[in-house]
Amino acid sequence: MNAVHTASLTPGPISVAIIEDDAPLRRLLGGWLKQAGNILIAGEFADTESALCDLPAKAPNVVLVDINLPGQDGIECVRQLKPQMAATQFVMLTVYEDAQRIFRSLAAGATGYLLKRASAQELLAAITAVHRGESPMSGSIARKVVASFQRELPRGEWQAKLGAREQEVLDLLCQGFLFKEIAERLGLSPFTVNAHIRSIYEKLHVHSRSQAVAKYLGV
Repeated sequence: MNAVHTASLTPGPISVAIIEDDAPLRRLLGGWLKQAGNILIAGEFADTESALCDLPAKAPNVVLVDINLPGQDGIECVRQLKPQMAATQFVMLTVYEDAQRIFRSLAAGATGYLLKRASAQELLAAITAVHRGESPMSGSIARKVVASFQRELPRGEWQAKLGAREQEVLDLLCQGFLFKEIAERLGLSPFTVNAHIRSIYEKLHVHSRSQAVAKYLGV
């Protein structure tokens, strides 16, 4: 990761926790966050076990999670923390670009996936984005996700329950488009898109974008 110079974030403090076993990198990340001006560091942890013990009570807005943690990995960490921290957004930090880890992370409850070579500006922008409801990903990661949706996927029994418009909305939702962007692309009102998304969640028996993505991909 590159050095930080300046960053423009949305107003109001964002509480952020770090789960990273590499102590120098953990300190570097903490330094970036402190320089951002409107980020409060809610805690720093070196492994899943310590995060599970202390993090739920802190309830930060965003948690940065290294995938390759000792013991239980970062994906398992998110899987266990997300049910206890429904309002918290988890962003994976990793050197891995393979699709399986991406989709396992989404299935576990992560809403962002960044490579560790991301710059400080990219990281801080991702924290802002995920805090306002977006799903930030490094460019190369996003391309892999889009490529996966461009492949012909077998229709499961649950997919057959979706209408054609709901399928279009789900495709765009899974590619990372915001609700407003989906509305613009499909020529629908935001209210109609929200109605479609509520229907999709109900039919898939899920409660979030990440769960819908995981079910769509069968992970």
